[in-house]
Amino acid sequence: MTGTLALRVRIEGRVQGVWFRGWTADEARRLGLNGWVRNRRDGSVEALFSGPEDAVREMAALCHDGPPAARVTAVIETAEEAPSEAAGFVQLPSA
Repeated sequence: MTGTLALRVRIEGRVQGVWFRGWTADEARRLGLNGWVRNRRDGSVEALFSGPEDAVREMAALCHDGPPAARVTAVIETAEEAPSEAAGFVQLPSA
């Protein structure tokens, strides 16, 4: 059995305007994760994945490919955080 993990990641490349946020939300919900995803002004996408460690790690790995139209150049794990208390996975406004 794995523990709980909350991981913030930044995805770089051609990741805006290619349904990356919607794909991320769908995949995170499929894996039973909590958290959020948003576009950043610098052209990257940022997400917080919270839940069972194995599912969080799987989601971070999936971000290396993303949806078919995306061209990911980097997935940067920026920080481990306290597990999210909020239930569900949402798309946030750009930051």
